Amino acid sequence: MDLNSDLGEGFGQWQLGDDEALLAIVTSANVACGFHAGDPGIMRRVCAQAAAAGVAIGAQVSYRDLAGFGRRFIDVVPEELTDDVLYQLGALEAFARVAGTRVRYVKPHGALYNAIVTHEEQAAAVVRAVAEYDRRLPVLGLPGSAWLRLAEEAGLTVVREAFADRAYTPEGTLVSRRLDGAVLHDPDEIADRCLAMARGEPIADVDGSPLVIRAESICVHGDTAGAVRIAERVRATLTGAGLELAPFAP
Repeated sequence: MDLNSDLGEGFGQWQLGDDEALLAIVTSANVACGFHAGDPGIMRRVCAQAAAAGVAIGAQVSYRDLAGFGRRFIDVVPEELTDDVLYQLGALEAFARVAGTRVRYVKPHGALYNAIVTHEEQAAAVVRAVAEYDRRLPVLGLPGSAWLRLAEEAGLTVVREAFADRAYTPEGTLVSRRLDGAVLHDPDEIADRCLAMARGEPIADVDGSPLVIRAESICVHGDTAGAVRIAERVRATLTGAGLELAPFAP
């Protein structure tokens, strides 16, 4: 099982999360590429730290939305979205190469991630960007999404993702952050849910009904309150149950 986290999400003097601590816990780092968060200095630092820790670097691409932290839907035309994703991939690749490694996968962020669960045109635009840039790059996303379906049809390697600290709807999508209970905070509850998902066992959806999430990677958000403690608990629970943690894109 892979354990990933969104990192490098500060900007200038504004810092968010403890990247260094999380890099000692996770196996894959979704690094912000400057459109929703991140700047050149942060991108360089996180890539260097990830390379030193043996953590796989992924491009966390997003809408161009610094003010909204990439959590607002933008009705961008597909051609522009493809170019925006290519721009972000190239920027992060430069810092990864300087650190002696490379970008190993792609994961959309925030509103873009949620939009391309069902938005066919935008999903196809992001797929096009990855395919044009490097068809060898795996893509990370929500099981059952248009994004993963179109990526697979384009010949890309798809990796299904589960979320440690987010509530699910009965349909297997994420509960909107605008609703109460969308983000989970109890480390023990989160760790138990992660172990169930890793084993292919059901968890409770937001209505309390059983839901099976099949995934090869689990995300622990770096901006959740107590993120480091949660990630430590998740890692300890998974490894304590005999599961090996390793990047899906070594």
